[in-house]
Amino acid sequence: MARRIFIVEDDPAIGENLRDALGRHGYEVALFTDRPAAQRAAVSRLPDMAIIDVGLGDEPDGGFEFCRWLREQAPALPILMLSARDSDIDIVSGLRLGADDYVTKNVSLPHLLARVNALFRRAELTVEPSADEQVLERGSLRMDTRRFTAHWGDAPLPLTVTEFWMLHALARHPGHVKDRDALMREANLVVDDHTVTSYVKRIRRKLQTIDPASDAIETVYGVGYRFRADG
Repeated sequence: MARRIFIVEDDPAIGENLRDALGRHGYEVALFTDRPAAQRAAVSRLPDMAIIDVGLGDEPDGGFEFCRWLREQAPALPILMLSARDSDIDIVSGLRLGADDYVTKNVSLPHLLARVNALFRRAELTVEPSADEQVLERGSLRMDTRRFTAHWGDAPLPLTVTEFWMLHALARHPGHVKDRDALMREANLVVDDHTVTSYVKRIRRKLQTIDPASDAIETVYGVGYRFRADG
């Protein structure tokens, strides 16, 4: 069965172009021009992925609102924000609301397709993890790839798909420094360096919400990041 993708885009030309391109690659695509219509459709049947514009019609931040709502309904659903707005504030806002990726509308179709495919690859790993990596325990961290759950001590650690696999990539080998390219490769990411930094900051904040003293993810300046099992 073809994977179903929601495109929520208020520019008809852009939306139809994306729908046709994804359709040629075997995806089933539903196109919406506003948040309420997309939300009604998602209530009836959740998509396998959502590609969402930030500004939707008379809702300047309608895409952010839909992203927040969709993440509440489906914690593991891949969400990609697509917008003409490329400020750091907009990018970080999208990631904080639960988006797995954020790209600007000048992205080439081959590059966008690569990022869509990368998100789906990670979703597949969640469903069918390798036997030796189904449960990973490092210090206070426990990650179960069969159930797509993470805990710090006894407390649930709420992570999006991207956050889950990035933390998993770091925690597999405590003390080993991972540069941004290695993190992207091992977590099946296709993003820029700035976005990787934003993901790491989000994961740290979530850990520190549970344990304010946590310093499990250490920055090795000029090189990358490493996980400390004693952090």
